[in-house]
Amino acid sequence: METPAISTNNSETGASPKQPYHFALFALTSLFFMWGFITCLNDILIPYLKGAFDLSFTQAMLIQFCFFSAYFIVSLPAGMIVSKIGYQKGIVLGLSISCVGCILFYPAAAYEVYGIFLFALFVLASGITILQVSANPYVSALGDPKTASSRLTLTQAFNSFGTTIAPFFGAYLIFGSSGEHGGTATASDVQLPYLILALALLLLAMTFMFLKLPKLHHENNGAGLFSGGAWQHKHLVLGAVGIFMYVGAEVAIGSTLVSYLADTSVRGLSESQASKMIAYYWGGAMVGRFIGALVLQKIAGGTVLVFNSLVAIGLIVVSVNTTGNIAMWSILGVGLFNSIMFPTIFSLALQQLGKDTPQGSGILCLAIVGGAIIPLFQGMLADSMGITLSFLLPAACYFYIAYYGLLGSRVHSSLHEESQ
Repeated sequence: METPAISTNNSETGASPKQPYHFALFALTSLFFMWGFITCLNDILIPYLKGAFDLSFTQAMLIQFCFFSAYFIVSLPAGMIVSKIGYQKGIVLGLSISCVGCILFYPAAAYEVYGIFLFALFVLASGITILQVSANPYVSALGDPKTASSRLTLTQAFNSFGTTIAPFFGAYLIFGSSGEHGGTATASDVQLPYLILALALLLLAMTFMFLKLPKLHHENNGAGLFSGGAWQHKHLVLGAVGIFMYVGAEVAIGSTLVSYLADTSVRGLSESQASKMIAYYWGGAMVGRFIGALVLQKIAGGTVLVFNSLVAIGLIVVSVNTTGNIAMWSILGVGLFNSIMFPTIFSLALQQLGKDTPQGSGILCLAIVGGAIIPLFQGMLADSMGITLSFLLPAACYFYIAYYGLLGSRVHSSLHEESQ
């Protein structure tokens, strides 16, 4: 993957320096909200299609496997495409492909073929991957480089807002179709929600097609993803494993929450009620990001990472050893402590990389494929050991993250000097 470096040039837009940045940032924020919303709907889709097609946990987790594997497979060509057509056209392309993915849910439901659902999810996620490749650097470039982290944190907060309200949308339109008690799940119940999403994505694509956004120039830095010096930085490689573990643990927990809370030995909620409770898991991540933004100004990122990881482990242990409200709220509380992990691991892994920073960023983005692998393994554990004990897998992931915050994120000075 050729990672583009970008810069801004306001003179091409004929606008003042501040106004286009504010308007462009507002428009881009809607994208972060949308892909957070869509990603979280998978947590509703998994238990629903599990019931509709009588799937095992492993088979149901193929939903996340197909969705997050797109990040690994499509990131490379997406980077090359965006380098050629530009960031704004890349956003339009990503939205259009995601729209097609949503539309494919209609024939998947009409023919009641699980394989078509999985293909539709891969297409949908491919569009979102192109969006991420286009929008993330756009946000970083819109303004002072010193405040780039602040802008990304703001847009990520709206991403979390999307994941917070999506469970209510999914519970009402998907589970509401079959009723909360005793209704029969059918694949056709997902047609309307995803057609609504397709329309929203189409409108966004048309909007970005005609928006007058600041021109961002990009140039090839000449470094391929699998060649170059970034792989020599131990803290980067260990950080990529950390991203893999974190995304995998976060997605695995979210994917199994409905079934876990519906289990009579845990809380015994209906699937519709349990779907709405997912909002507290993702909402905790949103609140935690605002809290973390303040805490990280005073306390080192590695220290906060260790603390949050150990608390997440403790909450999982409490949940799997209790029942009722204690089991429910302790597992939902993990979301609050997930909040700062991704940006903190990301920033620690990229520290002092110098000229290898763009390549390092690409490596970390590919590690998001953990969201495809870890949930699949948790599904296998749930089938063989029961859903409660399967949560020991994400707990093990948090152990690694704690190690990274404590020791793995340390920079070796000799490599740092070579990267300058």
